[in-house]
Amino acid sequence: MKTDSIFYRLFLEMPGIYFQLLGESPTLASSYRFRSVEIKQTGFRLDGVLVPNTQSPDTPIHFGEVQMQKDEAFYRRFFGEIFLYLRQYEEAKYWQGLVVFANRDIEPEDTQPYKVLLDSSQVTVVYLEDLGEDAYDNLGLGIVKLIVEDEELAVQQAKKLAAKATTELAQQTEKEKVLELVKTIILYKFKNLSPEEVVEMLGMDDFKKSRLYLGIKQEGIEEGREKGIEEGTLLTKLQLVPMFLELGLSVEEIAQRLDLTVEQVQQAAQNNE
Repeated sequence: MKTDSIFYRLFLEMPGIYFQLLGESPTLASSYRFRSVEIKQTGFRLDGVLVPNTQSPDTPIHFGEVQMQKDEAFYRRFFGEIFLYLRQYEEAKYWQGLVVFANRDIEPEDTQPYKVLLDSSQVTVVYLEDLGEDAYDNLGLGIVKLIVEDEELAVQQAKKLAAKATTELAQQTEKEKVLELVKTIILYKFKNLSPEEVVEMLGMDDFKKSRLYLGIKQEGIEEGREKGIEEGTLLTKLQLVPMFLELGLSVEEIAQRLDLTVEQVQQAAQNNE
């Protein structure tokens, strides 16, 4: 999983999803803090690291990686990073690993050097293609499945998740967080739509009342007035830049998709740092 991927954002904002993929209770997330750890002098970065809040030496540290494309060197990098971490952070005694593949076809074929680890209870391998329709009964797993859902079904399932979040989540901040994630995923799948169009399409009436949505809409109006262009058109495109960067697209690819100049994309990226 790249540091700037949407899965990093998922694990950061909803760490309970990580434990659900392990088949455990999402409440375990309250005992951990999520970190992105850079290993000194190696150029490696561990993206999904859940460090226990407790001082108990028996509580494991969790290392998570999500792989969406074929990479034969994946396991070499993943386990190499873990053991370099253990070398540099001597307080870590027990650990567990979670590897999430989009499907079985992209898993490296050469697993022999790590067979003992992969066959042990220390490492869990999850294939998103195995998530059935019942995944949408759970908000966390449903969001994960939505990422790999076919376009023809994505909108329908996104509407279900949005409705589920609206009815089941009592805290407004948590509700907005889930709705924003669902909106972001649909924007990624349907790049010709604006955030406002996606919100309308998914029937996110509650989200339209949120400070986040109203702020985006007002900023779009003000930007349009200042620059004498159609209200929000340019700003809407610029707001999509951080999301596309999170999904791993290059500056040039983003400029082409959004019909912007490379300079505009670079400026939007700098403003978001």
